[in-house]
Amino acid sequence: MPAHTAIAKMMKVDDAITEALRNEAPLENPKLEALRTMTLSIVRNRGHVTQNELNTFYATGYKERHVLDIILGLSQKIISNYTNHIANTPVDEAFKTFAWSK
Repeated sequence: MPAHTAIAKMMKVDDAITEALRNEAPLENPKLEALRTMTLSIVRNRGHVTQNELNTFYATGYKERHVLDIILGLSQKIISNYTNHIANTPVDEAFKTFAWSK
């Protein structure tokens, strides 16, 4: 079983969702698609999202706090990635089978 499949199963994420995210393809679930779209917009536009994008996100049931949740998740990932890149941190032995690259 491919590593990404094992991780998805551990986290109970449908393989189709994992593959769609990795391939930058739209998700079938409208609420998850809104989350994917908002997250990408925040990253690609460095936080400069439009009111229309926010309104579209909120229309699917999300609230302002969910935008802050996205920002928090992104900031944690950035801190971790930058630190590991600069420190040349090797992947822990226990997680090597889950390593993935584009």
